[in-house]
Amino acid sequence: MIKTLAVNDNYEIIKDIDVAEALGEKYLWTWIDFYQPDENEIELLRNPLHFHPLAIEDCIHTLQRPKLDYYEDYTFFVTQALNQETLQKEEINFFLAEKFIVTFHQQPSQEIQEVWNRVSLTTNSTKWHPSQVLYHVLDKMVDNYFPLVYKIEDKLNEIDENSKGRQMELLLEDLFDTRHDLLSLRHTITPMRDLVYRIINSQRLSFMQVKIEYFSDIHDHLLKLTEMVEANRELATDIRDSYITLNSHQTNHVMKVLTVITTLFMPLTFIAGIYGMNFHYMPELTWKYGYFVTLFLMLLVVLGMSLWFKKKGWFK
Repeated sequence: MIKTLAVNDNYEIIKDIDVAEALGEKYLWTWIDFYQPDENEIELLRNPLHFHPLAIEDCIHTLQRPKLDYYEDYTFFVTQALNQETLQKEEINFFLAEKFIVTFHQQPSQEIQEVWNRVSLTTNSTKWHPSQVLYHVLDKMVDNYFPLVYKIEDKLNEIDENSKGRQMELLLEDLFDTRHDLLSLRHTITPMRDLVYRIINSQRLSFMQVKIEYFSDIHDHLLKLTEMVEANRELATDIRDSYITLNSHQTNHVMKVLTVITTLFMPLTFIAGIYGMNFHYMPELTWKYGYFVTLFLMLLVVLGMSLWFKKKGWFK
């Protein structure tokens, strides 16, 4: 599906014009949006728009790394939004020039739709131009990263507090899933930060009418997001290490208890083994009080060893 929007010499907004007509001299600037285009619509990128084959290939083959490529008459941007439900990357591509902006995306884009509605309903079209559209879409894209990071922070706090008393195995599963989500965020936010940094410091985007401080503000947000993601990764690592240490401590405690029990039974087993050999000439076997003395001896051994273990602090 293709949507078109143009501003003429009278600053009137005209919609649904032909793509071949959109880049004509009769319009001050034009916005063409490609959403899930078919083969015939993709062919319009080649003719009449005459975009470079490599840029068109990047549009067709999704999940490219965010980047910026300069061409003779326009600049090509690859950006990534994040699905608010699944955290899946959703690629949005831009072709930007002084008199046009072309957006290309395969998934529905909330950011593009919001900016499109703002431009369509504006009563002052003079303040809008292609670089302004790019700025607002990027700004909303980055703003939508924050709820995802806050959601992961809340999940980490819930895992750390464990107020519901869940089993450690289930907590560790959630923790590793959360670390995977943080890694996905990092793989999106860091390249986007580098992309905006290139926009700020580029000498070949002089035609952009948006002041550079606006993009600097987006860059500041991305720096903050990067720090938040790294802080949450460190927190997740600390929680993981704490749970593993606690699990090791509990295992050591169980092994200590079993070792004490085994040690207590070792001399008893030794005594029982001696008198269970059934040799014919064993004087104690015919002694009247042999059975009771043996039991008393076993009891003394257990009490003596228990007192010794307690003195050594094994029962603490």
